[in-house]
Amino acid sequence: MEAFGPALALVGVAVALVLGLYALSSGVRLRRAPVTVEPFLSGAAVTEHAVSRYHVRWYAVTLLFLAFDMEMVFMYPWVLVVADKGAPAVVEMFAFLAVLVAAVVYAWREGAFRWT
Repeated sequence: MEAFGPALALVGVAVALVLGLYALSSGVRLRRAPVTVEPFLSGAAVTEHAVSRYHVRWYAVTLLFLAFDMEMVFMYPWVLVVADKGAPAVVEMFAFLAVLVAAVVYAWREGAFRWT
């Protein structure tokens, strides 16, 4: 049981910190009546339906972001082991980045980055 002592102490400190900050925030907040009962746009009047559709170009931008953001998923572990693996790991990463650059050039050529 003594092995769990530091972990339980850390949980106790975290709970005390959260409760203390909650008590502090409730003590210093402004007490005003809410502007509206709308839980959207910080109380501003809603101008469109909640399930309104987005323009189709946003789906392409989202897919491009996800495709190029996933490169970080592969680059982070590579950074951790590149010193152990040596030059072959560097060559593989540059080949991977070359494929990504080719994808950017293709998307650019097809007009995926144009807004008009």
